[in-house]
This record gives sequence, C-alpha cells and structure tokens, in this order.
Amino acid sequence: MIAQVIVDVAAKQTDRIFEYHIPAELEKDVKIGSRMIVPFGRRKVQGFVVGIEEKSQFKGKLKDLLVTVDEMPPLTPELIKLSENLAQNIFSYRITILQAMLPWVMRAGYRKLLVPANEKAKQIPFFQGNPVDLSKMTDLKQIKKAHQLLKSDDAKIEYVVENRAKEKKENQYELTLDSAEYTKIYNTLRQNAVKQKQLIMDIIENKDDYPKSQSSLIKGLGLSTASLNSAVEKGWLKRKAVEVYRNPLAGFEDEEKPVPVTLNDEQQTALNQINKAIDQHKAETFLLEGITGSGKTEVYLHAIGQALAQGRNALMLVPEISLTPQMVKQVKARFGDKVAVLHSALSEGEKYDEWRRIRRGEIQVVVGARSAVFVPLDNIGLIVIDEEHESSYKQETNPRYNAKNVAIWRSKYHHCPLVLGSATPSLGSRARAQKDIYHLLRLTKRANHKKLPKVNLIDLKHVQFAGGQFDLSVELVDAIKKRLEKKEQVILMLNRRGFANFMLCRECGFVLKCPNCDVSLNLHKDTNSMQCHYCGHTEPIPTHCPNCQSSKIRFLGTGTQKVQEELDELLPGARILRMDVDTTRRKGSYKRILDSFGNHEADILLGTQMIAKGLDFPNVTLVGVINADTGLWLSDYNASEKTFELLTQVAGRAGRADKEGEVLIQTYNPEHYAIQLAQTQDYERFYGYEMHMRHVGNYPPYFYTVLISVAAKKEQNAAREAFKIKRYLLQHLNNQVIILGPSPSAISRVKNQYYYQILVKYKKEPNLNKLLHHVQDSAQEAKKYGLSIFIDNEPERIM
Repeated sequence: MIAQVIVDVAAKQTDRIFEYHIPAELEKDVKIGSRMIVPFGRRKVQGFVVGIEEKSQFKGKLKDLLVTVDEMPPLTPELIKLSENLAQNIFSYRITILQAMLPWVMRAGYRKLLVPANEKAKQIPFFQGNPVDLSKMTDLKQIKKAHQLLKSDDAKIEYVVENRAKEKKENQYELTLDSAEYTKIYNTLRQNAVKQKQLIMDIIENKDDYPKSQSSLIKGLGLSTASLNSAVEKGWLKRKAVEVYRNPLAGFEDEEKPVPVTLNDEQQTALNQINKAIDQHKAETFLLEGITGSGKTEVYLHAIGQALAQGRNALMLVPEISLTPQMVKQVKARFGDKVAVLHSALSEGEKYDEWRRIRRGEIQVVVGARSAVFVPLDNIGLIVIDEEHESSYKQETNPRYNAKNVAIWRSKYHHCPLVLGSATPSLGSRARAQKDIYHLLRLTKRANHKKLPKVNLIDLKHVQFAGGQFDLSVELVDAIKKRLEKKEQVILMLNRRGFANFMLCRECGFVLKCPNCDVSLNLHKDTNSMQCHYCGHTEPIPTHCPNCQSSKIRFLGTGTQKVQEELDELLPGARILRMDVDTTRRKGSYKRILDSFGNHEADILLGTQMIAKGLDFPNVTLVGVINADTGLWLSDYNASEKTFELLTQVAGRAGRADKEGEVLIQTYNPEHYAIQLAQTQDYERFYGYEMHMRHVGNYPPYFYTVLISVAAKKEQNAAREAFKIKRYLLQHLNNQVIILGPSPSAISRVKNQYYYQILVKYKKEPNLNKLLHHVQDSAQEAKKYGLSIFIDNEPERIM
C-alpha cells in the first residue's frame, strides 16, 4: 500500500504530494488524516497522510513510513478534502492549512516524547528511566523499537511545547479488599484515628462510588494527602494516575435550568423552515435577519435541539470571545455535558482537551470562535454563524480563510443547513438572499414585544462638555445620573483603548512615533507606558520632548482609560467596569467582568466594540456611544457599513427587558447617512443606499476583490516588486479587470517592513486564479531578496 503525504515543510517545492511505502507492520495504523514521521532527504519530518493507494506511478523504490505519531488520526477525511479545496482558493500552502486545523499544542514547535505507559515498561532498558525524545531519534532500530512499544501499549506519545501543555493526570483510588475486610479494619481502629475511620466508613457506605479521585476525597471528606498515602501503604487503597480533561466550562455547572421558551409566530416560522432542511438533510443556507432582541438565539437553540434529536451534531460560531460566556451559558444550560467550547481565551491545555473530546466523539455541540470551524466534528446536522456580518470571521494572517466560506463547504459536505444570523447582515449576504442564493428569514419584532430603544444624536460641534476632556457632553452625563438614581445600569462604548492617542510637543510640533511602525504611540496610564498597538513596542512616558527637550508636551486624543478617569471625577461613587484588550488579558477575565456587571456589582460598563454585540442585561436602560466617528473615515470601502453595524448593534443592548431603553450617540457627523440610519435602526434603507455607493465605486458585492501586498525593509524594493507584479497581471488579464495601485498601505510601515499593495477588482476572470498561484510561487524566490508577498482573496480590509 502507498501513502500520499503532505510534508511539514512550507515551501513552493514541497507543496505537493509525496509517496511513501507503508510497511506491513504499519498497515492497520495508517489512515487518511494520520500524522507520520517520514524520511525526507537527510532528515526526518512530520507529514499528513492525505490519500492511500494500492499502486504508485513512481518507477524507483519508495521510502518507508517510519512511525505513526498519534493513536487516532487527528484529522478526518473531510478535513483533508477541505484542505485541498482551501489551498486552491486562499493562496496558502496546504501544510499551513492542515496545521491550522489542529490545536497549537499539536502544531510545529512541539517535542514528541515517547513515555512508558505502565510500571513494567519503566523497567525496559530502552527508556533508562526517562522519556525518549522522538524528534531526536535517528537510528532506525530505535524507531522500530518505539513503534513496537506503542503497538503493545507499553508506551504512548505525549506532546510537550514551550508552555509544557500535555495531558492532565489525576490520582484515583481503587478498593483492594472486600466489604467484610473493611468492616474488620474499622472495628480495629483507635477512637482518635478520626480521619482513618472517616475514610473506611465512606468505603463501607459508598463502595459502589469507587474508584474516587484524590480531589473528591480531599474536598468531600476533608482528608489530607498524607492520610491517603498512609491508606495506600497499608493496602486499603490502590493509587492510579488517570487522564482527566481540563474543564473550560468550570463555573457554568451550577447555572439554573432554563425555563422553556415559547417561540412567537415569526420565530416559529423561521424554525420550521430550518427544521425542514435538517429533517431532509438539505445543504441550504439561511440568512436569519432579526432586529436586536428578536430572539435569534432561541431559534438557534431550538434548531440545535432538532439536530441532536436526530442523533446528529451541531457547530455554532460566535465572533468575539466576549460573546462566548453568555452564549455558552445558554447552550450549556440547554444541552449540558454534550457541549464543548473553543476560543483563544482558553489555555493551550484546555483547547487540547476540548479538541480531543470532539475528535473522540464525546461531544455533540461545539461553540467557538473563528478557528472552531475546523473542529473534527462528524455527522454535523446544523451549522450556525451568529453575528455573521462580523469581520473577525476572516483570518487576516496566513492562512487567510473566511470561516463563512468554510462553513458553506462543510454544510454541503454534511448535507445540513447553515444559518447565518444578524441584525445587520453583511451586504454580501443580504445581496445573495435577494438573489435567492440564500433563503431569507426575517424577525421584525422583539421577542418580548417591547419597542426598540429611542436613539438620539448629540452633535459634538454644538454642545457643552462636562469636565475638561471634551469627551462627555453634559446631556450624556445628565442621562447617566438619572439612570444611576433609578438603580439602573449603563453601557458606554468608545472603540479606542488606552488613555491618549499621541504625544505632541507644543514647542516644535514633534509627535512621538513607534520606531518600528509608521504610527504614533498611545499613552497607557495603567502600565505607565507609551505603546504601539501594531507591534507591541513600549517605552516610558516622556517628561520632555525627545526632539527639543521642551517640557511643553501634551497628550491628545482619547481612549477608554481617559474616559474612565473622567467618569470617576464626574460621577463619584459610580461603580465602573472597563472592558477592552488591556483589562481582558488574563484568563477568565471576560466572564468575571460580565458576571460582575450582570450581578449589578457595577453601574457602568465601559468598553470598546467587544461590548457591542450579543450581551443581554435586563437592567441596562441607557447606552451611550462616546464617539461614533472613530471608524467612519478610515480609508476602507466598507467603513460606513462597519459604522452602521456597530452603532445598531450597541444600541440593541438597551431596554431588552421590561424597562424602556434609550441610546445617546455622540458624533461630529450627525448628517452622515450611516449615523442617521443607525438612529432609526433602518437596515433596509441603509442596505439600499450603501449598495448604490458600492455600485458606483465598483466594490463588493458587485465586484470580487483580491489584495496583493508586498513587504520589504527597503521601501523602494517593495515598490519595485509591486510594480513588477502589476505588469505581469496586466499582460495576462482582460481589460474588464480593474487594477488599483501599487500604492503604499494606509500605514506604510509595520514592524520595520514597508508595505505596498495592489487591489484587483473583477466580475469574471477565469485566468486570475492560475495567475495568482504563479505570483504565490514567485514569492518563494522573492524571499531570498528580503521580500514578502501576501495574497488575500476577498479581504475584509483594504488599507
């Protein structure tokens, strides 16, 4: 038998299938999706088996596969097929896509250790009392011995990475005697042997509950480790280390059971259509367009229940980690231990354990952020993408996939419906629904029959400011005070973190910039530093101008830190929680902040866009947007769409229960159509107006786009290569294709690299994919000269 393998070397020359002979002793272990150690030139590398054939066209002698890395193939045949499809469309090497499908702990950069699996194996001379590093093993006799040990279950493989993430072990205690023996022991114990008596009595009364874990014995009986060690020494108990899963859902177990929800007519109609597609195993894409508070989540949960009732599984994607705690709370309450969660706030060990539970078929529902679209979940009956308009579903680094496109592919593979949900669907999705490519389902009223909150605009050009920072108008502060007097809660959004945007010298006009990027440094008071939000560079806050040594320096602009400081001054006694990248770095911080606010331990939740979506707090009656213009004038074709979406979403956080809601939006551009239509929550009018603007400008969804970026340490080198690529494209593309650039990126230098970009806009161009693959291949040669070339198909940002 012949294995077709993609090797773990990301390069043009190796981005193809290599064939290896499968030795007889490995035939039962090698499957599509298996990871193998293979000889490659003079070295040994890891590879993925992507196909198995009986014969090879190769005339010479094929090399043998050496050893299987995993007990179970980490990737399913479906994911192997998916990697092939993506490699054709997102201009990334196939090995990079395959690696992206695995948890980080299993990707390149880890060490593979062969460890003894039992006491007998520890005595084998091969181990010499220590684990063996497989990555350093070169002798073929040793490799074959390692494989024999794996096959006989005397050894197993553990992954050790920089953070030492690996399987978690916990001691369990088994009974060694029968009930009568334990009764005799109890009767012979001294009266003052309280803990020993307690342990033996527990064994007599609850013998069917054993084996028990060390943590349950210590916590439940108040025993010490010394007491348990003594019981083992006396032969009362036998200790055994067993693998246990880390639990990222700790804290969700004690949630109250959900009250059954009766759907309204619109929800039920939408659910009936989705359930019909589930029942018929139909790969149909639904666009669930529902105003904020219309009960889209309940429709999702009922549909997931339908898929599970048929013995199938469900995958649900959410855009932000901040959304995950509340969403997981609802899903976990409904479906219990069948749920796994995957997002970047988990530790590497937690991700690894959740991924293995999914791969082993122990999970029926997966909730996660973008990368969860690659989970090895079989028999999928429903895929849901909540807040489908969010740009975070597009990966901005290699491999540059769009989770929505991957979900559509998986929907077709599993013959199951895909539900895209949003109050403000992306223009592309809405246009497809209009052309009946997607099936449009509408929810036009709030589930609790309450009205949408009233939205008022505050023109910052004509207001009186409270305090001296020019951030908070008197009108907004007065509205906050009224809510606090009523013991109600407030959400305030400013989509800019930090304290000040830049340092300016009033003497010479100097602005302190990042030494690595073409941006100014932001002031962060909590860390007492100036920070770059692109490369992470930090330096101390200056007291004098670095250019002219003048002390006349000012810190201008605003951010969430400055607004929090101003609120503390204007509203003494108000309890304020801040939620941005700076306050949510620690594990579990998202859940702690949201739980605290939900328990009314704070009056005001101040944050960036991460608080704009999905949050449901019944006591929030006022939402304030401190500056609606932060993203409005970005040099991006979809800046107006993103502004409208963000304002509409954050406005929907107010008045979600019995109390009436109000929204105040501060802006310097109250006449802008995106802001005016966000005020009236009129998605349909915005859709019509923005589609006209896109048509005039030849932008998506009327045109497809590809962004080609060239980066180099010397600006002229980046420009030269960009012009060379443009000339190549012009020679081979028809004159209907629009090519813009090359031009410097909006931020021309990031991490000491200058960026030039070319934007290709087209409606139909059969040669383009082939030409771009040629450009991708040429990137390998360009690397020798310090050039990097990136191709982004359908980019979310063109900057």
